[in-house]
Amino acid sequence: MSKPRFLIDTNVFIDLEDNRPVNRNFSEFLRLASKHKAEINVHDASKDDIAKDKDAERRHISLSKLDKFVPLPKTHGLTESALAEKFGKLNKPSDVVDATLLHALNLGIVGFLVTEDRELHERARKHAPELSDRLLYVTGATALLTSLYEPARVPIRYIEEVEAHTIPHDDPIFESLREDYSDQFDSWWQKCVAQRRKCWIVTRTGSHDIAGILVRKCETAADTDATRPGDKILKICTFKISPEDRGIKLGELLLKQVLWFAQKNAYDLTYLTTYPKQGALIELLEFYGFQKTGDRENGEMIYEKPMSSGKLLIPEGANIFDVQRSNYPRFSADTIVKGYGVPIIENYHDELFPDKKQPDLLENLAPHGGPKRLGNTIRKVYLSRSPANLDQPGYLLFFYKGQSEHPPSQSVTAVGIFENMNLAHSTMELMHLTQGRSVYSEKQLGEWEATKDRPVKVINFLLAGYFDEPVTLPDLKEFGVIQGQPPQAIFQIKCPGLEALLQRLNPGFDIR
Repeated sequence: MSKPRFLIDTNVFIDLEDNRPVNRNFSEFLRLASKHKAEINVHDASKDDIAKDKDAERRHISLSKLDKFVPLPKTHGLTESALAEKFGKLNKPSDVVDATLLHALNLGIVGFLVTEDRELHERARKHAPELSDRLLYVTGATALLTSLYEPARVPIRYIEEVEAHTIPHDDPIFESLREDYSDQFDSWWQKCVAQRRKCWIVTRTGSHDIAGILVRKCETAADTDATRPGDKILKICTFKISPEDRGIKLGELLLKQVLWFAQKNAYDLTYLTTYPKQGALIELLEFYGFQKTGDRENGEMIYEKPMSSGKLLIPEGANIFDVQRSNYPRFSADTIVKGYGVPIIENYHDELFPDKKQPDLLENLAPHGGPKRLGNTIRKVYLSRSPANLDQPGYLLFFYKGQSEHPPSQSVTAVGIFENMNLAHSTMELMHLTQGRSVYSEKQLGEWEATKDRPVKVINFLLAGYFDEPVTLPDLKEFGVIQGQPPQAIFQIKCPGLEALLQRLNPGFDIR
């Protein structure tokens, strides 16, 4: 199959080519693209953007380095008014450049647009949502190349809870934190050690090196920096992913951990502070309902997310998925929310839901332990040729693991929230539609043999939770969820079967 084509924004080019040390994520993206012969394009509009640099020497150097990338010429006759009609108001020259890049992506002449510009990501989500999943941060582009072509190199699937004193103060994970907080960091970390604060860490496969860490602290209304009310408050004191391990969804993995923990333990609020430069983290937080509530004197922004154990209702006229997403991990099973059964074979089930895989089964592990690919995050993708169509984002998906060699077998194990469904008519289109969530390699995607006549359904969903005990086939038949032989295609679950399934969940909030 042909290789993916990346269009890089000016901010990415500057970071790759500026006269300063290259960010490790950026250099890794460039290395993988070169190694696997993925094409990197720079648009002529970006060239014009660089030409406006008032620093003549820097401008000359930057323009001279453009030749190493494949140029992407402008579309003749493309007007600003046409761009504005498609991609929103263009108030300044950089907006025109952004819209021009989106236009190139929309034409399909490149597969992905790589940019660190949060405003460009937001413009796509608002005005061209069909393109938004093809806008990647550099970490996402690196993750895509790693997923498609690289041998497995991901941390183990289980997060370990430890106390702060068990982590050496000079661990490399803290390097950039020391840069941000200067000499304050060591004294703050000593306080964490003395208080024996709880931490979640993920270590790299086959070593004790920390790839990601989240430090938490329980606060009360009388002792917190949060601005919103709450008697039981969970502060995320530190949320850090090692630069070498960004792009493999560790941030999403740790966020899932803290949100599920806060929900199960009836916290009223969870919050953290972060600097504006942490664009990917901020986008992740905002997607799951965190809102900026203030600024601190040191330049940090406060992001807070209210939690609740009450029943979540869908307001009349509201977008069901947006309500589900922003309240995650709490979800609604309101009367307007339908449920669907999704049959899945053992291998795909264990790739998508490694949390439910027996830990002593080693056939899916990388050479040094740990799963081949990181599947235990929130946003996931399921591939299917089922004739059924899902058309309402926000509905519930119940995953039925078919007859299997290893338990659980013929059981419903997990529940998800349907986000959207698209059709892939080629392997390249399948790659475009599954980026960022896929647990599949290029070879596995090719085996689906997607064609115009035999497209593959790409179903995006959020992992909402697991059943403490899988709901077995006898119970499913008793509930009326399944009648006769287990279905091989997606099917709607009618009441009272849906009610019975929901009663078997223990999510930490009222469902019905």
